[in-house]
Formats: sequence, structure tokens, C-alpha cells
Amino acid sequence: MVFGEGGLYACLGTRDLREVEQRTDSGDAQAEAVNQAMIYQIAKETGAMAAVLEGRMDAVLLTGGMAHSQRLAEHLRSYIDWIAPITVYPGEDELQALAEGVFRVLNGEEQAKIFHPVKSNTGHRKRLIVHGLD
Repeated sequence: MVFGEGGLYACLGTRDLREVEQRTDSGDAQAEAVNQAMIYQIAKETGAMAAVLEGRMDAVLLTGGMAHSQRLAEHLRSYIDWIAPITVYPGEDELQALAEGVFRVLNGEEQAKIFHPVKSNTGHRKRLIVHGLD
């Protein structure tokens, strides 16, 4: 597994959100500021995606190790729950699942999904059509 050197690690020397929350609870102002900035950035990017999708979002999926944090999920809800409900899937196996999907396609066990942008009814906005879904 490859990890970057940015984000929490660059600012706080850890990739573990549990440690960041413990430091915040202990009064570490820098940990609190970095954590709040991260939550704000996630919310901001979710809003940007909602705009690109023309508001047609059924749910916001929160995955990965950070999804174990109820605090993170609740803070995000306060920012973006008006866009779509947040569904939490804690775990850390997304990259493995993606790799396994690629192998299934390469082995001929599954057909690749192809995404094509098409014009919407208004003629100027685009949306994605997914081909290959059963």
C-alpha cells in the first residue's frame, strides 16, 4: 500500500484520525485546526461534485479508515446533509477491491464499465451514462 506524505501526516505526523481526535480531546489546538480544515475541505469538494452532478445525488458515501469516526461523520453531516444523506461504510479495503475488480476484467470474469458524457435535455450541461451495468 502506498501512502502520501500530505494531509494529516504532513501537518501532524500521523495518518491515524483516532490519534488526531485524541490529541484534539487533550487540547492540541493544531490538531483541532487541521482536523476542522480537513472536514471543511471534504465538505467543499462534496459541494463541488454536487454542482457538477447538477444536484442529482442519491447519497454521499463515506468509506475508508476515517469512516470509523462518528465525530467526522457528524461534522460532515452538519455541512452537507442537505445535499444528500451520508451513508457510512467503514473499512480500509477500497484499493484492494478496485484491484480485484481490475483482475476480474482482465481475466474475462466481468465486463469493464465505460463512462460516456452526454448532453442533457438543456443542451449545454453534461451528465454521465454508464454502459456495462447489469
